[in-house]
Amino acid sequence: MKKTPFALRKELFGDKDKLVQAVTKLATKDLWLDRVSEAKGLDGISNAKLLRLHAALEDAKKRFGSRDKLIAAIAELEKRAKDDGFKAGLASYPLPRLLDLHAAAEKRSKKPPSAAPKATKKKPARSKKAKAKAAAGAPAPSKAKK
Repeated sequence: MKKTPFALRKELFGDKDKLVQAVTKLATKDLWLDRVSEAKGLDGISNAKLLRLHAALEDAKKRFGSRDKLIAAIAELEKRAKDDGFKAGLASYPLPRLLDLHAAAEKRSKKPPSAAPKATKKKPARSKKAKAKAAAGAPAPSKAKK
């Protein structure tokens, strides 16, 4: 059975303060756009969101090191490495969304290019009797009852 966010938090970090400290430690200017309410802070966020955020921050730090490198990797996968407007648009996105975009772009880039269009199916050949009727111009027999 899947563990609840509370159970996971308790198993991995102990209490919520330690989880908040771990997220705060990973949320440096290089990775994180601070959009958290000053009044509420990270303490008001649910355990599930904090755990997802911690996982995303750890993943991004380990694989890319900074937001700029992640954005450059996305632009490279999308074949838009020289498009500064595209990169500027990506810079406004939160980190989890950037990671999702990178995963999707990576998946698309691994897909083999589509093959040439398939040939259309030929019509089945007519029987000798049908060819003879078509050549004679005879109307098709009707199935109406008298």
